[in-house]
Amino acid sequence: MPTANPKIPSVADYEIVINGTSLPVQHKTHLSTLTVDLDTACPGMFEFALAGSHYLKTETAFVDDTNLFAVGNVVECKMGYVNNLQTVMVGEITGLEPEFTTRSLPQLVVRGHDRGHRLHRGRKIRTFIQQKDSDIASTIASDAGLTGDVTDSSVIHDYVLQANQSDMEFLKERACRINYEVVVEDKKLIFRPVQNAQSEVLTLTMEDDLLEFRPRLSTMRQLSEVEVRGWNQKDGTVIAGQAKAGDENSSMAGQKSGGAMAANAFGKASALIVDQPPMTQAEADQFAVARFNEAALALLSGGGLSRGRTDLKAGRVIRIDGIGQRFSGLYYVTAASHRYRTSGYYTHFTVRRNAS
Repeated sequence: MPTANPKIPSVADYEIVINGTSLPVQHKTHLSTLTVDLDTACPGMFEFALAGSHYLKTETAFVDDTNLFAVGNVVECKMGYVNNLQTVMVGEITGLEPEFTTRSLPQLVVRGHDRGHRLHRGRKIRTFIQQKDSDIASTIASDAGLTGDVTDSSVIHDYVLQANQSDMEFLKERACRINYEVVVEDKKLIFRPVQNAQSEVLTLTMEDDLLEFRPRLSTMRQLSEVEVRGWNQKDGTVIAGQAKAGDENSSMAGQKSGGAMAANAFGKASALIVDQPPMTQAEADQFAVARFNEAALALLSGGGLSRGRTDLKAGRVIRIDGIGQRFSGLYYVTAASHRYRTSGYYTHFTVRRNAS
């Protein structure tokens, strides 16, 4: 992966490929910005801006290029450094935003999203019988013309209703119940557990690519225990699932979890969930563990800025070192914004961690 070495300055570079063809030179010379936003909670988005010039025979030449900038065209955004570019995102043009003022030459912003945007179109009412959430994700991926890359969610549900929801809204809801995430990469829909238990893919320090980092430790949402209650509709018995300290999917190499830290300082705190009743014991257990892990991952949060790194993406674990024992360690990247400007290429990111 391309990285910036402060000891060997590199020239930032980019490439935009539309329907398999690189952006023409006559347009590339007018590009002022390229941004790619990747987020585990939202569709990936790209945008690039073309500024007008007195040298153009027609000031609105690129604005009226209806073939190149047609809605639906496939755009591949590459970033990095001269002779070392990597694909950051593949998406489709979904909007155009020209700007006309008396104070400056015309500008065109071309905006697009990953193919997951298709799952936001329209609403459906349908049921899924005797299926796992991973089975449902595979069906939705196929319906959208995407390849499903799903991790088995294990628990079979007797009955699941998609109640007048878009496919993405419904799938995100199902994912949230089991601490999964939904990510679309090119033509692939990924349905997987939140990836904070993975190994780090890179290390950042203030001595190399890391320029800014502002972590925040808060125990306000930390819980000692989560209980989920429902009832068995067949025999009327109570269904209860529990999760407590020790049920974290990973300690992320930390010394003390958020729940343990808060309990030691302020006493134990528990949460009872009854507004989303489970139908089976397996569902209750899975739901409780998911809610507990979601709360635990909010112990440490923060944002940072680094020199442009195409390997710094949402859904990956990174290591940040050299900022003291308490805050150095593994962090889960929830969002990354890759920004190319004439001044260079930088990556803004947000992270979370469940232990310190």
